[in-house]
Order: sequence, then structure tokens, then C-alpha cells
Amino acid sequence: MKVYFYHTQNIQYCLRRMAEGEFPSHFLYGACHLADNGIDVVYHRSPKHELSRLKTALYTAWRVLTCREHYDALYATHYKGLELVVLLRALGLFRKPIIVWHHQPIVKSKSRLRELLGRFFYKGFDRLIFFSQKLVDDSLKAPKADPKKLVVGHWGADLAFYDKIKAELKAEQISPSHPLTPSPSHPLTPSPSFIATGKEQRDQPTLIEAFNRTGRHLILYIGINPNPNVPNPNLEAVERCEPADNIDVVKICGLLPYEIAREVAKADCVVICCHRTRYTAGLTTVVEALALGLPVICSRNPQIPVDFDRLGCGISVEYGDVEGWQRAVEYIATHHDEARLMGERGRALAEQMFNDERCAKEVAEWIKQFNL
Repeated sequence: MKVYFYHTQNIQYCLRRMAEGEFPSHFLYGACHLADNGIDVVYHRSPKHELSRLKTALYTAWRVLTCREHYDALYATHYKGLELVVLLRALGLFRKPIIVWHHQPIVKSKSRLRELLGRFFYKGFDRLIFFSQKLVDDSLKAPKADPKKLVVGHWGADLAFYDKIKAELKAEQISPSHPLTPSPSHPLTPSPSFIATGKEQRDQPTLIEAFNRTGRHLILYIGINPNPNVPNPNLEAVERCEPADNIDVVKICGLLPYEIAREVAKADCVVICCHRTRYTAGLTTVVEALALGLPVICSRNPQIPVDFDRLGCGISVEYGDVEGWQRAVEYIATHHDEARLMGERGRALAEQMFNDERCAKEVAEWIKQFNL
């Protein structure tokens, strides 16, 4: 069996950096391991330049419909860019099953016309994969998609990639944890290093205020756009908050998973402070922390499929709760043995459930259901 694999990111760039050992396979949602499960892959050729959404949809439809290689189904990480192909499937003009990851809950539209169009559009999907049961439950409230098409997938990290990074750091004689150093506001208390990466829906004011109060060491990565005319809410929020000297703000440009993963691996705890959303904001950072065996402090997002408190791999904090963040940071900073155990539990969870090989196995099973 063979699938056509579509991604909103540049697949050829990802594959090239993977070959160089500088890109984790989970960004391709199990596609790299489908062959291990009896499914070959035809990789979509991404456009050379960024296109508008309409042009992307036209380009993708042309690529999919004129592909000379035989394939049995279409597997995609997102429906963005696939809209025309999905509509053709809904009309019965595209005969291949479409299996897609759905990143947000399906919602009912306030407009009757948009609701009718949405219901027709969702007929074009044969399987919708969600990141958590909460996303599925929320989607069932909107009568757009057939409940039988909705499934929960366990998207997780490329463990071998992160093990390689840890081995590199060990060979370079860099400790996976920073040496404990006195904190400015707690001179007699050892202070581990906390790190914050990611950019989606991040609540920088709450995070910075909490660390300003604690004086604990925070490394805060902020993505910037090379075009100065493009607004950057994260950077603007950081600058308004005036981080104290214990917060190191690092500006980065572009997709740098290998470079950032090396820095995360050197830290003692991963912090993910987000605004309230309807989707799994912060999940990429979560699966990376689990793979590296690091404890996590995370905003209590019910959409994320990891219950940090119950599983003992981290601490959840309510949205916008500065004092809650202070308490969580201080707990990690002063309970070194428990923080280490949290990291170990997180790694065990990654090995058992949230890893790229399991993700590929599940996806392969759903694809094979259409091999009639």
C-alpha cells in the first residue's frame, strides 16, 4: 500500500535536514516510519516560494491530481492547502480516501450558510485524527463530521533524535543540567535553569512577572521575523514587561529544532505559559520535554493530552496565575529529587505513548482500513 503525504511545511527541507541529523522526524507526523508498517510514501513537492492560500490550494490540487505514482490514499498533517482536493472528494470526483490531522475542535458556525458549507466540506474527509480526547469531545458538539470518522492519535517526539543530542552534550562534557548557582533573590538557595521556547499563544507577561518576582534563572526564546514591518506580539509583550536580569531573552529567526533542542537539553525544567485557547498550544514543547526527560511547568490546557499533575511529570498552573507560577517555579527549584523523578516519569511516558514510532503505527492502522 502507498500514500501521498501532504504537509503545510516544506517537506524537502525537513527531509534534507533529517538526513543531516538536524531535524526530528515527528514534524512529519509518522510519515518517516510508515514504511516500517507496510506503507510506502509519495512525498508532496512543496512550492519553491510561499504562496497565498488560494494559490497554495490550486498548486496542491495540481500536484495531487497529476501525480504519476500510484497511491491508495492521501495522508496530511493539516487540511490547509488541501481545500480543493477535499471538496473534490466530497463531490465524489476524487476517489482516494483522505486522512488528515485536525488541530482544533470542529465548531458550529453562527451563519447557517457557512454551517451548511462546512457540513458538506467535512464529507470530504475519511478519517480525522485529533491530538486529544477533549478535542474529539468538543468536536462532537458540532454536527459537521461523522463521529465514526473521528479518532485520537498519539503524536509524540522522535526519541532517537533527542537521545542523540543528549549523547552529543555528554561527549562534549556539557552537563544536561546547569550547575546550581545562587539566585539573586535567594542567595543561599541553589537555583536551576528554566527554559521557555515556542511562540503560539504564549502569555509572556504572566511568565515574566513570575520570574521577575522569584529571581530564578529563565532562558526565554522569542521568534522574530526578518521583516521589521511584520508585527511580533511576543517580542512586543516581552519588551513591555521589562524582564529582570535573571531572565535571558534570546531572539531567533526561522525553524531551528536542532539548535533549540540542544539548549533545552541543557536546562533543568521546561516552562510553557500560554493564553487560553481551544487547541493544544504548547504541545510541541511538551513532547520535546518528555523526550528529554525534563520536568514541565505548563498552563492548564485541557486540550493537551498529558495530565502533568496526575502522571507526576510536571506541574499545571491556571491561566494568568502569576502566584501559581511563582509557587511552581519555587517547588522545582527547591525539590531537586522530585524534579528529577518528574523528568524520568515524563521520559517513560514518551517511550510508552508519545513517540513518533507509535504515532506511525496508529496512522498506518487507520490508513490500512481503506485498503479494500
